[in-house]
Amino acid sequence: MSSLATIRKELVACRGLTVSYGSGAARVLAVADVDLTVRPAETLALWGPSGSGKTTLLHALGGLVTPSAGTVSIRGVPVSSLDAAARARERARGIAYVFQSPSLLPTFTAFENVAFAIHASGAGIEETDPERLLTLVGLRGKLDALPDELSGGEAQRVALARALGQRPSLLLCDEPTGHLDSDTGERVLNLIDALHAEVGFALVVATHDPDVAARYDRTIALSDGRVVGEENYR
Repeated sequence: MSSLATIRKELVACRGLTVSYGSGAARVLAVADVDLTVRPAETLALWGPSGSGKTTLLHALGGLVTPSAGTVSIRGVPVSSLDAAARARERARGIAYVFQSPSLLPTFTAFENVAFAIHASGAGIEETDPERLLTLVGLRGKLDALPDELSGGEAQRVALARALGQRPSLLLCDEPTGHLDSDTGERVLNLIDALHAEVGFALVVATHDPDVAARYDRTIALSDGRVVGEENYR
């Protein structure tokens, strides 16, 4: 297979990815020599206990973390060798995040939180309507609500709408139900699945829950920063 054909099958690829913090006796190896590919439109779970390296790996896949060694390429662009400004531009070209905490702007309404994210990403309000996105996640009646007027599940759905406003080809979710009760968490996961089916982005979810991990096409098991297993469910 030609290198161009390979790139087209790889949305994100990391080779020999290592991320460490500190030096000498205080050095912490968060991710160690990981090879991983994310293909367009696939769903992938990074599974492991706290401290296994799944969050660091998730952030490295999206260009938020600079590797200590190895490479990360997004759409064939070696982002790990770019400066901070260039990495930010690559992230803006179709990578969105949903974190454990929604981290909404507290003085902005739900509508304004989504609109601000669209503007910051350069997507343009004309092409990506905040009201339509909030309706898509079931919050048509909460456009003018401030974050402290929303339930935890509603706030996380605003965060999803905000991410979709960036028109992502890759959505990275870090324990997106970690602060939610089990019933609300299940509804949020079902919504993420439905949005994936409708929009077609690639989805990578970091989770400590094996039942959540089993929802997706592949599960990469991590321990002490290393890949220790892989399951393919589809």
